[in-house]
Amino acid sequence: MQKLSPLEISEICEELGETYPKSIDQVHGGDIHSAWRIEFSNKTLFLKKNIRNKKFLEFEKYCLQNLRKYINQENLIIPEVIAYKNIKNIELLLIEWIDMHNFDQKKLGKGLGELHLKSAESNPKMFGFPVEGFIGITDQKKGFEDNWIDCFLNLRIIPQLLILKSTTLDKETINKVQEKIKKELLNHKPINALVHGDLWSGNVGMDNSKKGVIFDPASWWADNEVDIAMTKLFGGFRKEFYEEYHRIFPIKNGFEKRIIIYNFYHILNHANMFGAGYLKQVEDYVKSILNM
Repeated sequence: MQKLSPLEISEICEELGETYPKSIDQVHGGDIHSAWRIEFSNKTLFLKKNIRNKKFLEFEKYCLQNLRKYINQENLIIPEVIAYKNIKNIELLLIEWIDMHNFDQKKLGKGLGELHLKSAESNPKMFGFPVEGFIGITDQKKGFEDNWIDCFLNLRIIPQLLILKSTTLDKETINKVQEKIKKELLNHKPINALVHGDLWSGNVGMDNSKKGVIFDPASWWADNEVDIAMTKLFGGFRKEFYEEYHRIFPIKNGFEKRIIIYNFYHILNHANMFGAGYLKQVEDYVKSILNM
């Protein structure tokens, strides 16, 4: 279990202009970073610490700050970044603490729809992202493409396939999958929005006023449907979430097929991070895509 050093606590206090915290309590649940709830005399904050050699938390800070530009705070909350520190190659990210509860998901669905709509209305010219990022602990490639199919394949699917440790996908199969994805997406008109990028039920919640909360993003400019597709990967999203979201973005023809195509990215990533059972899922997704 990681601990906070006296130097790290001192740096945090100096950054905030605070005296020593009233309490520091470890928060459990994350796989990649250690986290704490830190209470000062007039504020409570959430602290994440990264000891890996990649700048995970700098990327998270960038994503949170960019997503917050497009939210309607009546319906959706994205934690405010309070401070970011890099001390001897150890990252510390301080964000606002939000108490979360298990309310209905109406505002979560509506707020996500508003985020996608407002970011799309900012008229982004290209698909992709300007900085190197991460999906879990896997690199998420930076760069831009003016074509959605090129972006999805060149910046997301192909990099995952290149690191896949599997003997079941030969070059011919991979080429067939790519061609099938191109064919299925060819007549689809994507809406280019700033997406959360890692939208599973463990990265969302509701606050005391039933507003939706999203956190731990892996953002990029992409078809807005990629976020909705991922909500269906592990479950946990309720009927009212989808009803409110689809009031803003009605379901388009072919979406059921695109759910499989878009979630192929996350299945590949899980296979690359965890191996084992996810390799079988990669094979199943390949079969589903080739049989479309």
